[in-house]
Parts: sequence; structure tokens; C-alpha cells
Amino acid sequence: MAKLAVFASGSGTNFQAIAEAAAPTRHSIACLVTDKKDAYALRRAEKLGIPSHIISYKGKSREQAEEEILAVLAPHKIDYIALAGFMRLLTPRLIDAYPSRIINIHPALLPKYPGTHGIRESYESGDRQLGITIHYVDYGLDSGPVILQQSFTRNGTESIAEIETRIHNLEHIWYPKVMLDLMDAVRQN
Repeated sequence: MAKLAVFASGSGTNFQAIAEAAAPTRHSIACLVTDKKDAYALRRAEKLGIPSHIISYKGKSREQAEEEILAVLAPHKIDYIALAGFMRLLTPRLIDAYPSRIINIHPALLPKYPGTHGIRESYESGDRQLGITIHYVDYGLDSGPVILQQSFTRNGTESIAEIETRIHNLEHIWYPKVMLDLMDAVRQN
């Protein structure tokens, strides 16, 4: 059985999709970590019975906040971390504590449109192919090795809200699948 920690800063829809996909398996979502005390992901964690931890970055360096995160994760013996809308860049200290075991989802086809506005930038680009990238986290901004990309062809008449919905639908299908596949590999080792 593999253990996963999910980090989220907002609504937590990807967190919920992963948790629901993992529920019938032998794997577990050990905890949710958020940096926002009002993140809706906390309500989702409570409803799902998953422990949650709020680690505020306010008045701290990233390194100080991440030392708190590492202390929270240690007793859980985490196999993987899934970043699901966690709007913080991680330092080498946290990345090195979980080498090749921190996974991120990005709402654009990397290397195009890294950063916090992937959907908007993709939409405004006029690109016909839009989609998602699931990748390993490295020291750069959305620059780690790609695990999976999924895309769709837009017709050009969609609103940004329609594009956002299509991207989120891809995320909710593929992110849980990738995470379960990675956790299955841990279980086999």
C-alpha cells in the first residue's frame, strides 16, 4: 500500500478526484497540506475523512514553511506528493527530500505557458491544441520531466469558461490515473 500526500491551495477538485479514485484501492491519501486556511480543499478533506494540515507561509521564508511541511509529512511515511493546485514554488530542500516523488499537474501543454496562468495564456494564444501536462517536479518552474500530456482540439468558438471546464475534465480523469499507476509501482517493489 502506497501513501500519498496531496498539496492544494484552493478548491481541491483534483484532490477530491484523486482521493475518490484511491478509495477503493489499497492505497491511501495520508493527508492534505494547504497553505490557505480558507481553502475549500479543507472541507473536502473533512468530508472524506482525510487529515489536513494548514502550513501558513505568512511571515516565514519558504524554507521555514517547508521545514514545517516536512515535519508534518514525516510520521505519514509518504511515498508520493501530488501538487493539486498548490500555488507555491518548492525549494530544493523539499524536492530533495522526495526525489522523483513529487508530481504536479499543469493546465497547459508544457513547455508552453508555464506558471499560474496556463489556462488563460493557452486560451489567448489561439493554439488549436490545448490540454494538460502531468510532470515530475524539479527545481524549475513547470520544467520537470513529463509523465503524460492529454489534449483536445478546440473549434475556436469556445469561451474561456468552456475551455477551463474541458481542461478540468481532463485533469480529473488523468491525474488520478497517473497517481494510482505510480502508487501501484511502489506496491510492487
